[in-house]
Amino acid sequence: MRYIISSALASLALSTAALAEVPRVMTDIPPVHSLVAQVMGDLGTPELLLEQGASEHDFQLRPSQAASLADADLIVWIGPELTPWLTRALDGLEGDVRLGLLATEGTYLQDFAEDGAHGGHDHAGHDHDKAEAGHDDHAEDTHSEDGHAEDHGHSHEGTDPHAWLDPANAKHWAGVIAARLSELDPANAATYAANAKAAAAAIDATDGQVAALLAPVKDRPAVVFHDAYGYFAGHYGVTLAGSIAAGDATAPGAARLAALQDGAKPVCVFPEAQHDAGLAEQLAEATGAKIGAALDPVGSTLPAGPDLYGALMLSLATALADCLAG
Repeated sequence: MRYIISSALASLALSTAALAEVPRVMTDIPPVHSLVAQVMGDLGTPELLLEQGASEHDFQLRPSQAASLADADLIVWIGPELTPWLTRALDGLEGDVRLGLLATEGTYLQDFAEDGAHGGHDHAGHDHDKAEAGHDDHAEDTHSEDGHAEDHGHSHEGTDPHAWLDPANAKHWAGVIAARLSELDPANAATYAANAKAAAAAIDATDGQVAALLAPVKDRPAVVFHDAYGYFAGHYGVTLAGSIAAGDATAPGAARLAALQDGAKPVCVFPEAQHDAGLAEQLAEATGAKIGAALDPVGSTLPAGPDLYGALMLSLATALADCLAG
């Protein structure tokens, strides 16, 4: 009897030790959390900083979240280009715990459009082995002229950080996340790799569904609330005639609205989650366009978890297709 009990206790101890070796992972926004959750699978559950309904551009960490960051083995985030408010908190941490996805070699990056307009060019076949190969995996700090990280909303000049809206980037990042987790937890490397492969297959399936939804309407111009959809439009060939605001933290001026009213001939104008729909309704009335459903590029209104990434992409495609097809 003693032997049986001792064996059971030893087995429990080994099981507990194995669980303790799984890294504790923090993530910034829902799409990144979804990708990490898919790669971790049953081994563990990543934590998400951005709460449902919150904005990624002006979020403020609670003390408990700052403590969780300090205890994390790995923090996976897009980078300071999207969430500069997180940079200061991460700079105070010890060790190499950050994984900035925009800065990973092989990520396809593009700049913001000057006027928020994106033509119907399909770059679905871009080569991630050649994309922005000069990026350092952990050199991810973006600073203003005085040397301090910007903390008042991401800049809408230069690199567009909304790169998760290109499914090829999402597939690439699943592999990057698996590789980094495997470095921290070699015993489960095979599981991380298998999960990343399954995640890539799921993303491919969603990609096909989205492409089929958008194919009949991709040449029909739309105006969105802000310039966050360049990767999505480029990958699927969707025609964006412009954006009402340059950025989330930027109020559109009268001149910008006047230019859109005079120049854009959209079929639909799309408001955005977390923003007042009044300007979109004003522009739609002035141009004779229809009002579409509110878009949610970061998935802030969706339930967090491994299924969120696919749901996010399909929700964008469905909203666009439903309005543009009419």
